[in-house]
Amino acid sequence: MLIEPYWPHVLFVLSLLLGATAAIHAAMTKEEVRSAIGWVGIIILSPIIGALLYFIAGINRIRRSAISDRRFMLGHVRDHFEAYDATNGMVAERFGERYAAMKVLGDRVTEHDITTGNSIDLLTTGDDAYRAMLTAIDEAERSILLETYIFDRDRVGQRFVEALTGAARRGVAVRVLVDAVGARYSVPSVLGMLRDGGVTVDVFNGKVIMGLRLPYANLRTHRKILVVDGRTAFTGGINIREGFSGELFGTDCAVDTHFRIRGPIIANLFAIAAADWRFTTGEDLLGEPWQIVPPASEPGEPVAIRAVASGPDRSVETNHKMLMGAFSVAGRSIRIMSPYFLPDRELITALITAARRGVEVDVVVPEANNLTLVDRAMTGQFDQLLKNYCRIWRAPGAFNHSKLMAIDGRWAFVGSSNLDPRSLRLNFEVDLEVMDVSFAKELERRIDIAISSSTQVTLERLQQRPFPARLLDRVLWLGSPYL
Repeated sequence: MLIEPYWPHVLFVLSLLLGATAAIHAAMTKEEVRSAIGWVGIIILSPIIGALLYFIAGINRIRRSAISDRRFMLGHVRDHFEAYDATNGMVAERFGERYAAMKVLGDRVTEHDITTGNSIDLLTTGDDAYRAMLTAIDEAERSILLETYIFDRDRVGQRFVEALTGAARRGVAVRVLVDAVGARYSVPSVLGMLRDGGVTVDVFNGKVIMGLRLPYANLRTHRKILVVDGRTAFTGGINIREGFSGELFGTDCAVDTHFRIRGPIIANLFAIAAADWRFTTGEDLLGEPWQIVPPASEPGEPVAIRAVASGPDRSVETNHKMLMGAFSVAGRSIRIMSPYFLPDRELITALITAARRGVEVDVVVPEANNLTLVDRAMTGQFDQLLKNYCRIWRAPGAFNHSKLMAIDGRWAFVGSSNLDPRSLRLNFEVDLEVMDVSFAKELERRIDIAISSSTQVTLERLQQRPFPARLLDRVLWLGSPYL
């Protein structure tokens, strides 16, 4: 072939173009100098392979028109709810100046106001959550909007398929958005069953192997949102799969916590999910079926809640910023329950600074984790907190997937975000900032019950482990941003 004598030159030019493009992009877009230096170094050492790795795993922002979609959607659903927005004075009077400062932070880093007049119910098992969600779907009269990460084609998934297809057949407007990766947890996926039943369904950030979305294959929606008739919403950490059902899976089922919500906060949750639907399909969810029902409660009544949407677009690290603020205002206690506890250096510094101020910092993680590599990486950085007055606890029993946080018995943060790099920088997440004493104290009570049966992790026990095991933990910890 004519090109054969010149293939080294072609390879050189290709490596130069790919390497230069990737290195320039990394230098111009990365906000952390360590991340930028790391990627540029990889690209220089291996221009072609390094550039390909960067295009697949290093581009952590989606430039999407849906950046303004939530504002667009909020303009159509918030007409009746401005009176429910909490004021700085109201928050200061009820919770103190520290938490008034948290309100200001949330106002400036999120796209949603903190609203009063809400109610929030804990659904403490998968069976409780699935039962409540299926009941709401069965009773739907106008509309159902569901966004989830995993929707398995198993016995729980089929119950949801039957409920959703039944709603569609009786004339309810139904939209289901499943992450493109999460949809592949079952083979074949559940999507065909939904479409055959008349449900309008799509996948978020699809075509992750071929086509123009390849650079964004690492960026997933991890959100779990269900809005029914603009009247009732559900969110939290639970996916749709039978592994969380004690009824179907037995005593070995995983544990999670979900939340049923009513009130003005539904407008914000709907706007988030509707924006993701618009980004995926181009369809605007407008009109009578999608109207949000004005709450029966009065403005100023409990509970004050803010929806915190974060993800690799303009809302990147919003959850991270909220956590940094919360750790800095904590005055008495920080209680955390997380299945995957891999905070970055900034969050670790905030936690240990709080502990050094005298704040009681307790972190509960599962004794048995479903992701071994993540668990080993977690263990590899425990010493950073234990050396600085923080306490870590290993909870026995079934794997607990709950993401719960309570601070000072006044402020809570719950939802889909794990305390790991993927949730804090790569995934699209949704969490709730809740200012309510009774709710925060209930979370504290649940975490304290878990602590009462847990084993405390100590530096002595960590250091007594064999050196090869400790070395492996640290090696896996080095790769934690990509686990």
